[in-house]
Amino acid sequence: MTLDQPWKIAALIGLLAFLRILWGLWRRAPARSFMLELLDSGLIAFVLVFLLIRPFVVQAFFIPSASMEPTLMGPWDRPGASAHYPRRTDLLSRQGDRILVNKFVYRINQPRRGDIVVFQAPPQAYQGNGKRDFVKRLIGLPGDVINIKRGDGVYVNGRRLEDPPGLPRPDYDWPHDGGTLLTDRGYRVPEGCYFVLGDNRNNSNDSHRWTDRLTGEPRPVLETWRLLGKAMVVFWPPTRLGLVGDNRQVRLREDPAVAVNVAPSAEPVVP
Repeated sequence: MTLDQPWKIAALIGLLAFLRILWGLWRRAPARSFMLELLDSGLIAFVLVFLLIRPFVVQAFFIPSASMEPTLMGPWDRPGASAHYPRRTDLLSRQGDRILVNKFVYRINQPRRGDIVVFQAPPQAYQGNGKRDFVKRLIGLPGDVINIKRGDGVYVNGRRLEDPPGLPRPDYDWPHDGGTLLTDRGYRVPEGCYFVLGDNRNNSNDSHRWTDRLTGEPRPVLETWRLLGKAMVVFWPPTRLGLVGDNRQVRLREDPAVAVNVAPSAEPVVP
């Protein structure tokens, strides 16, 4: 059973408390005092982890796809896995990365360009109901103007973004309006929102692909309140153990910024 729903956590806590009461009825027996103390310790630890640490401090997440390769590796045989990256031959590495996410950092600091973030995906990201968590790299901050050029790269406020080594160049232009490519125009990120992309630029369900489910119009916004935290550490498999790259991996070129028009048709639809 995965503890992904509040009622499951509450049920397990209730079960532990019930067992604690049963053991308490036998506390007269000296031989059982050790088991009673052990159960107390387990109950306290469980409450701390699932009611304090997991919701507010740190949480583990699994990388289910290749959208963030080569920074975060998904299962090697999943759709979108790139032939450019070395295949993982050991069984553990084939299963994909597992990461720890800091859920407290954005309560005291603002997200920064280049952070790898985990967030509750907006409805336009998967055209469905329920909740899903995505992991992407934060590219656009509120007020930034984003422009993506095929075979060239991502431009932010007229400056090309220098990506981490090994990232593929995009094979698309963005933003666009229907069948007309608007390669000389940009999209302005609205206040209270962000723009995110996968490191595997051409195989990622990210902001540049999100569209309104009813109208089909571009809807790339990721609202601030959807951010769950910042990816910090790959803890599994052991061969991939290490810190996750962050804003220090990317930078804007120092070349003088060039003028970028903001396409009226690319303005976001904010609920």
